[in-house]
Amino acid sequence: MDTALDWDVSWHAGHESPKHDPAPEIQSHWLNDDWVVLRQNMSVHFEAPFMFLVFGRDRALLIDTGATPEPEYFPLRTVVEEHIARWMGEVGWADYELVVAHTHGHGDHRAADGQFLDRPHTTVVGHELPNVREFYGFDDWPSTARDLDLGDRVLDVIPAPGHHPSATVFHDRATGLLLTGDSLLPGRIYVEEWSVFIDSVDCLVQWAHQHPVSHVVGCHIEISADGQDYPRGTTHQPDEPPIQMPAESLHDLQQALVAVDGRKGEHRFEKFQVWNFSN
Repeated sequence: MDTALDWDVSWHAGHESPKHDPAPEIQSHWLNDDWVVLRQNMSVHFEAPFMFLVFGRDRALLIDTGATPEPEYFPLRTVVEEHIARWMGEVGWADYELVVAHTHGHGDHRAADGQFLDRPHTTVVGHELPNVREFYGFDDWPSTARDLDLGDRVLDVIPAPGHHPSATVFHDRATGLLLTGDSLLPGRIYVEEWSVFIDSVDCLVQWAHQHPVSHVVGCHIEISADGQDYPRGTTHQPDEPPIQMPAESLHDLQQALVAVDGRKGEHRFEKFQVWNFSN
């Protein structure tokens, strides 16, 4: 497993006056030659979601498309095209493919899908559960993970419903990265289906015991470095923790769910919060 990832990055966390924020709409950071982490500027949309672009020999995979549809405010396709051009270098090839997929179907993770619909050699995976099941071949959802082969790079796509019915977690075999979407992050973990979410977290803990996991990476930062809550709608978060979390955080979440024991409402822990709004 190649764990030589460059996490030396200071993520832009908004501005005291969003209208006067001089930072670009999208911040990009290359973890290595084949992985890019992108973040939407909080001054564009308070959710400030993270997105991920990974390259294989035959195709690239963009995971999530952010919270804003309009390219004039959020030029995601332009930025992705620039990264693809950099990765391909001077050679390139006309039939290199792009797959646009999602950690789950909430609007702040799929808003810019439309920017890619007319792009050649591009597949935009639908965000509803039937779309996800069909594309990856989940005939036993949510029992068994599926492989997504990009060409000399394979990602495991792991069902993880509970926060959202179509939620999936992506595991990169080469680096050990585990992309958990909104199911585990330094912030608010919203649970829509309690028992389903319990099962998903138990499966992820088991997965981490059986496969190498270098870091757990979610899609938002919503608390400060000392665990204080940034209220929903905040557009300036000057003291954020890193987005990457240790693999042991999965076990911490599992233990937190045991402590919550199905009680409704907001439950705060050191590195994350569990908000149980399930029926």
